[in-house]
Amino acid sequence: MSRFLLYTIVFIEGFCSLGAEVIALRRLVPHVGSSIVVTAPTIGFFLLALALGYASGARVAANYRTIVARNFMIAAGLAGLGLAGISVDWMFAHLQPVLVAYLVFVGGVLCPLAWLLGQTVPILTNLMKTERTGEASGLALYWSTLGSFLGSLSLSLVVMQWLGVSAAVFTCALGLLVGTLLLARRDVKITILAGVIAVIAAGLNLHHEVTADTAYAEYLIGPVDLPGQKDPRAFWVNKSTASLLDDSEPPNYTRYIRHLRQILLNDLGFAGKDILVLGAGGFTLSHREPLNHYTYVDIDPAIRAIAEKHFLHEPARGEFIADDARRFIATSERRFDAVVVDVYSSHTSIPSHLVTREFWVGTRRVLKPEGVLIANLILDGKLETPYARNLLATIDSVFGRCAVDVLHKAKTLANVEVSCFASSQPGVTGIYIDEKNRADLDRVR
Repeated sequence: MSRFLLYTIVFIEGFCSLGAEVIALRRLVPHVGSSIVVTAPTIGFFLLALALGYASGARVAANYRTIVARNFMIAAGLAGLGLAGISVDWMFAHLQPVLVAYLVFVGGVLCPLAWLLGQTVPILTNLMKTERTGEASGLALYWSTLGSFLGSLSLSLVVMQWLGVSAAVFTCALGLLVGTLLLARRDVKITILAGVIAVIAAGLNLHHEVTADTAYAEYLIGPVDLPGQKDPRAFWVNKSTASLLDDSEPPNYTRYIRHLRQILLNDLGFAGKDILVLGAGGFTLSHREPLNHYTYVDIDPAIRAIAEKHFLHEPARGEFIADDARRFIATSERRFDAVVVDVYSSHTSIPSHLVTREFWVGTRRVLKPEGVLIANLILDGKLETPYARNLLATIDSVFGRCAVDVLHKAKTLANVEVSCFASSQPGVTGIYIDEKNRADLDRVR
């Protein structure tokens, strides 16, 4: 094998292996979120499979090109079919509990793919004509790692951003098929089989039924059945309903948006105020609301154009800033009369860096002295889980006692609206007992 061809194959292996890992992490977001307890095991399993692939490749003693060509073709099938949105959605819809679907996805798709591609460098270094073993392995690892570097950057920052995740999956599968053909030396059977895999991968990935699919989220806008409403439609982000809207006059919105408007416009009487909204959703909080100025911050730069074109059918009211919510509140010099926190990567998953005490301190920093924080949380309706109690206690530790409104109390999971004032401070609390009851004194104070 020529040195140029060998480096090309190794480059493709690095590009597609790490690309598959990036795609897998993105595919998991709508179903299990993006917390460290999801990403860390996924990366760990991927690396374990890669290490086992290295060991397997080291034991190969013949038919080097044929074995690598076979591995590439199988890996292309796993990528094109197993990483397709329709396949991942099916796993998490039909394999329950969620942990089972996760293990099938990681153990049945991602790890076998990593194991197959991990064999590439140990096998092909047998074909390198160099004077020293160290030179052979070093150059092979260089081109493989360079491919991994460029694959992670180009797929996440270019392909996913402009063409979507499904296009990134097809790019990975197509790259592996190109490597297969380069290794197969015009073998007719392999060429036909590669063509079949390419067609199937294209069919599954280039016709994924979503409105938009970016590096950050999968968006779907479609009609819903809501009696008494005129042409209602939903804005789904990562499989969860972010906003509802119809064509009535005035329009109908989802219940938690109506509740937020009730607090801001009626209870607080906001007019001419600056309101910061962390997490854009469908931009319905400011929809046809001319009294106040809204600034939306969302990590996905594409979300405004998607909402305006497919959901609102008109320009969104307010300013839009594409940024991470925590970074924005940590660096902004602006101060707001209200901060609305509505940040979710999936139905019940708030990014973990947006629930800590440090984050809530940051939200307080950007509030004016008489400002108000309103957080939309999805918690259990009884507020009895450790997550619900600890999250509410974390907010209270920064703002003092906050108002808590539980919507949909009869449901297992409910929207919980937390309202806090910047003028309040956390303080020492006590318990009234018959022996020492200071209730009357505290009431006077």
